[in-house]
Amino acid sequence: MATYISDGKKLLDVEYDVVVELNDTIDGMRVISKHTEASNEVVLFLLELGGFISCYILDENYLVGRVSGFKNLADAIESYNLGEV
Repeated sequence: MATYISDGKKLLDVEYDVVVELNDTIDGMRVISKHTEASNEVVLFLLELGGFISCYILDENYLVGRVSGFKNLADAIESYNLGEV
């Protein structure tokens, strides 16, 4: 398990080839699901401290999308699949 911090635009102090995995922590939230797109974007679903779900989209270590406040993982995944994230 690794711990990462972002500045809202990218992961800080991370080498370009580092891959975030399940159960790692980003900004105090645990990664509970991960999906890699053909375009090499990585979609991460994170458990917030309040029990809600956040979705981060990474291109290498840059945050290209971020939405928080989903009630559950199914809602977050559905929003991502519909292009709402």
